[in-house]
Amino acid sequence: MPKVKSNRGAAKRFKLTGSGRIKRSSSMKSHILTKKTTKRKRQLRKGKLISAADERRVRKMLGV
Repeated sequence: MPKVKSNRGAAKRFKLTGSGRIKRSSSMKSHILTKKTTKRKRQLRKGKLISAADERRVRKMLGV
């Protein structure tokens, strides 16, 4: 049976943590930053974990 190809777009957006959870970056931080507060922009820098509802779908795309 052939190897399962991972979705390359998903592979660039998600990373696995050491414990096996899936990490993602925040949205809303690429442009129109002047109206956003410094606190909000600082919090958007941090990575977040994907929701449990999306985890199965993302794992399938990553081939994990």
